[in-house]
Amino acid sequence: MFRTDSKNLRAYGLAMALAVAGAVGFTPATPAFAQSAPQPRSLPDFSELVDQVSPAVVNIRTTERARSSAAGLGGGQMDEEMQEFFRRFFGVPMPNTPRQQQRPAPREEEREGPRGVGSGFILTADGYVMTNAHVVEGAEEVIVTLADKREFKARTIGADKRTDVAVVKIDATGLPAVRVGDIRRLKVGEWVMAIGSPFGLENTVTAGIVSALGRDTGDYLPFIQTDVAINPGNSGGPLINMRGEVVGINSQIYSRSGGFMGISFAIPIDEATRVAEQLRVSGRVQRGRIGVQIDQVTRDVAESIGLGRAQGALVRSVESGSPAEKAGIEAGDIITRFNGQAIDRATELPRLVGNTKPGSRVNMTVFRRGGQRELPVTVAELEDRTAAATPRRGPAQQSEQARATSPAAATLGLAVSELTEAQKREAKVKGGVRVDTVSEAAQRAGIREGDIIVAIGNTEVGNAREFEAAIARVDRSKAVPILVRRGEMASYLLIRPARG
Repeated sequence: MFRTDSKNLRAYGLAMALAVAGAVGFTPATPAFAQSAPQPRSLPDFSELVDQVSPAVVNIRTTERARSSAAGLGGGQMDEEMQEFFRRFFGVPMPNTPRQQQRPAPREEEREGPRGVGSGFILTADGYVMTNAHVVEGAEEVIVTLADKREFKARTIGADKRTDVAVVKIDATGLPAVRVGDIRRLKVGEWVMAIGSPFGLENTVTAGIVSALGRDTGDYLPFIQTDVAINPGNSGGPLINMRGEVVGINSQIYSRSGGFMGISFAIPIDEATRVAEQLRVSGRVQRGRIGVQIDQVTRDVAESIGLGRAQGALVRSVESGSPAEKAGIEAGDIITRFNGQAIDRATELPRLVGNTKPGSRVNMTVFRRGGQRELPVTVAELEDRTAAATPRRGPAQQSEQARATSPAAATLGLAVSELTEAQKREAKVKGGVRVDTVSEAAQRAGIREGDIIVAIGNTEVGNAREFEAAIARVDRSKAVPILVRRGEMASYLLIRPARG
């Protein structure tokens, strides 16, 4: 039953008023915010891009020499691998293995076996194909299948593990080739598309957006991060923008299961083509090196030493006899520019040095003790093999020198002693003091017994007397930056003195 209280009467009256207004043609005013609301955009149609680019995308299959037993032992390949593991590392058969499977393995013979499936794309009409290095690594045979189902045996021109770029060649002409895009025009949020062979399913198209640029996951590559569905088998395929241009090579995924989880990484095409050109010309990639180990510069350290903002690469150690040592670089220096290019993050330095032609003489800008210095360096070539690491020297043994234990040093929680000439040579320092005991503020900062202090703030410390003088000038209201050598590594540690 309809209730005739005042609330219902008001509602009834409003409804009648609106009905009358509609009958006489009255249209309520549209709110201003509704007039200015942006029109919804339709999702992009990738069909034309697929028709345009897919003929240049290829499937890559590889085979390798596989070992098989002349007589079966029973059980699967995993059982055989586990038996070998227990035999090699524990000297005993795998537990719960039947006695007949514990006898010595029979004679093995080699055979051609399938290895994996990947993707690639045609760079030139005469048959040069780009893919990932890990797709063709260790392959005895590389088979390239075109979009029109033609198959070719390919030869590997070159592969570079550091960038995961490889170039293979097939004997064919008049092939459809991709167009290379300008990576500088790529923006976060832009739509991109991938074509490849995930799980061996050829000519599979997936799409998404660019999630981030310049993602530092490797020494030499700032990756493109996307949410395009990339799975095993997509490796080596192209990442394509809405203009139909290749902007990257799909290379890595972040996954806990081996499948797509929404985070994929692609090699920027400008980096890849630079590598590919060297591979085509000489079959290998030349990279520069200067011989330093580096670390990030934190904001606290930058502010405390007068650098301003966190920038550059902190030199933690200098390789003996390296171009950096010959140029005068010291542990604790901060390299802020290389060959005229500013270094905002430490990870940029290896790429700049690596892309410099060996033998080139370039200038570096170094921040040291509160000032900038220009140091010329002649870049050497980075060897393909991993160079043997220089063994680290342990902290110098404590000598019988008197310790510096003034009230100022005690404020920082330090007691130090002079270095002997032998200790200086061993630690490769021109001066400094050895930390004998650590407590309170210094201990909280991470300073350890045996460390060598070479500078306080921007003041070099050559001996105990200079150490005491520098400590006496410390502003106890601020964090004190201490440049410490530990073995052959240098670090800035911030001591926050207790206020008296």
